[in-house]
Amino acid sequence: MFFTTSLRRAPARLVSGIALLTAAVILSGCAAAAAEPARTDCPAADQPLASLALADDPRTATGPSTACLASHAIEPVAGDEAPELPVTVTDAEGREVEVTDVSRILPVDISGTIAATVFGLGLGDAVVGRDSSTSFDGTEDLPLVTKSGHTLNAEAILELAPTVMLTDTSIGPKEVRQQLRDAGIAVVVVSSERRADTVAELVDEIASALGVPERGDDLSARLAADVAAAVAEVGEVAPGAASDRPRMLFLYVRGSANVYYIFGRDSGADSLIEAVGGVDVASEIGWEGMKPMTAEALVAAQPDVLVMMTDGLASVGGVDGLLERIPALQQTPAGANRRVVDMADAEILSFGPRTADVIRALARAVYAPVSASTAATQTEDPAS
Repeated sequence: MFFTTSLRRAPARLVSGIALLTAAVILSGCAAAAAEPARTDCPAADQPLASLALADDPRTATGPSTACLASHAIEPVAGDEAPELPVTVTDAEGREVEVTDVSRILPVDISGTIAATVFGLGLGDAVVGRDSSTSFDGTEDLPLVTKSGHTLNAEAILELAPTVMLTDTSIGPKEVRQQLRDAGIAVVVVSSERRADTVAELVDEIASALGVPERGDDLSARLAADVAAAVAEVGEVAPGAASDRPRMLFLYVRGSANVYYIFGRDSGADSLIEAVGGVDVASEIGWEGMKPMTAEALVAAQPDVLVMMTDGLASVGGVDGLLERIPALQQTPAGANRRVVDMADAEILSFGPRTADVIRALARAVYAPVSASTAATQTEDPAS
C-alpha cells in the first residue's frame, strides 16, 4: 500500500526542552552511558499515591527525595499485522522520505523517547541499535551508536545497516544524518517537541513513518487514558487552591562544565510540573524555553521545590554542593528547606509511553517525600 502523510511540525516559537538540552549536554562533555539497570532502592514506587504518607504541606516539606519509576518495561500494543509499506512521509524538516523496509529500525534522540515509542508500537524486535538515553528493559544488549554523550557515530550506524532511522534535531550533527541519507538509509526526522500533552502527536508521526497507523491509534488512545488516570490520581492529593500548590522550578546542572540552566515555558518541563499539580515558577516570571540561570531569576521565582536530573545533582556534590555553588538558593524556600527532587536523566523528560509513569513518580517524590527518603540519600553523595 502506498500513501502520503505529513508529519506534524511544531510552531517555531515552541522550543523543545529536549532540543535545547543538547547544547548543555555537549558543553558538559559527559561520556556515553551504558544502559541503566532497574533501580532497586525506590521504596513505594509501585504504590498508589493516595496510600502513601503524604506531607502535611508540599510547600514546606524539607529534605531531598528521588522520583523512581515503578517499572522500566515498555508494554507494546497488541497487533501482529504487517506494516503497510511502502509509505511516503514529509518529515519535520520538510523532506519527503520513502520508507520501504522496517526490518532494521534505528530510533535515536536525546531522551530515548523515540525508541520507547517504537517498542510501544510492538516493533522492538526490529530495533538494531540505541542511543545513550535508551535504557529501558529489552535494550541492554543493543549496540550504542552515540559517542561523547549524544553525538551520532556514523561508522557505528553504518555497521548496523539500518533500513530506516528515526531521529529528531535534539541529536546530531546534521552532517551525519545527511551522510546516512547519501548511503541510502531512509532517515525520518520527527518533531523535537516533547511535552506531556503532545504524546499522541509523536506516536502518530512514528507510527505513520513505520507503516503501522492502526497500532499508532491504539497506542495513542492507551497513553491518553494512562496520562489522564495519572493526572486524576495526582488531583486526589494535590492542593485545590493555586496558592497552596508547590512552586516548582526545573534546574539543569552540569557541575564539571559550570553549566546551570533554568527550563521555563515551552521547554517541556513546564508541562510536567503542571501535570503533577505544581506551579511552574519559571513560566510565572516570564522565563521562555531554556536559558542560563541567573541569581536574580532564582530569587524572583522563589521556588519551594527544585526539580533536577540525578546525574546533574550528583555532578555538583549533591544538595550540599548545590547550595554552596549557588548561594542565591539560600534566599529561596527550596534552598532553605533543602528541597530538591531528582529523577534519572534518561527518564524525567522522556515523554512517550512512560509519560504517565513519570508523572506518578514525580508526584510521589513531591507529595510523599518520606516514602522516597531511602532513594534520596544517594543524591547526597558527591560525584563528578
